[in-house]
Amino acid sequence: MRRLLGSAFSGIAALRVEAYRRGLLSRQRLAGPVVSVGNLGVGGSGKTPVVARVAELLMEAGEPVSILSRGYGGSFSGDALVVSDGTSVLASSAVAGDEPVMLALALPAAVVAIGPRRDVVGRAVEARFGRRVHVLDDGFQHLRLARDLDLVCLDVRDLEDQPLPAGRLRESPPALARADCILLTRLEAASEEELRALEARLGPARTFRVERRAAGWRTLGGHAAQPPARAFLLAGIARPERFEHDVASAGVAVAGRAFFRDHHRFRADELRDVEKQARAAGATALVTTAKDAARLDYLPPLEMPVVVLHVGAYVQGESRLRERLLSAVRKAA
Repeated sequence: MRRLLGSAFSGIAALRVEAYRRGLLSRQRLAGPVVSVGNLGVGGSGKTPVVARVAELLMEAGEPVSILSRGYGGSFSGDALVVSDGTSVLASSAVAGDEPVMLALALPAAVVAIGPRRDVVGRAVEARFGRRVHVLDDGFQHLRLARDLDLVCLDVRDLEDQPLPAGRLRESPPALARADCILLTRLEAASEEELRALEARLGPARTFRVERRAAGWRTLGGHAAQPPARAFLLAGIARPERFEHDVASAGVAVAGRAFFRDHHRFRADELRDVEKQARAAGATALVTTAKDAARLDYLPPLEMPVVVLHVGAYVQGESRLRERLLSAVRKAA
């Protein structure tokens, strides 16, 4: 039954794509170029670090950037909300969602805005800040907004999966034909031979490999911190095992873990209980992710130190990706 439902879900998604292609559903275009970063599967594909790196590459080239996001998990229900004006973070994670706030903190020079219709959000940004290059977060299926470059993050095992609800895919693999560039993530889950076969199947010219790399340790306040001797992990993300691998790869001993569902809103009593577990396990600090840290902004501080491990996306052959980005942006100018 789940397989049948997955086939039906995939079919409906394909019909929707075709309706946009034929002009039966209209696409909206912003004044500035749009670079979409999305994925084929649900959660855990390493998309958010890629969004951040794409924005950084554009800003390094002198382009003014905005990030347009849905704001999943936040309470905002209006048309458009500016989370960061490029100077200050203006909204909490409870209102805007954890990922937009995380991106706003990581990219202080970028405008970050949220809303259910990204064309409406983009127009609001342009009315207030002028023409910009818009990075569309989680945009592969947001077909209403026209884009100038489509980047898709693909877990190396996604092509073995099934569409929802039978598996984790939002669309079936043939949808990747729409992508301009495919960024392979979770490289550790495949052999070199398998990676080369994937690149040959998807097209070497448009395929990139993306590694996760530790980008530093910070306090909750954003100051530099030292890695702890023994960590107790706290996370509410998709695929927290990747986070545990990141911590262990950084040479930190893992004393225990408390993992919650993705986007979990932590309660004060839950954190006190986690702190007790950490002390009992002999941990010297709680270690969490940047995404989770954005959701700890409204809770009272804990007695035990909390350290945030920041992770970045390293694109192999990044100069090639930079060329594709800037070519698309400047062609649209």
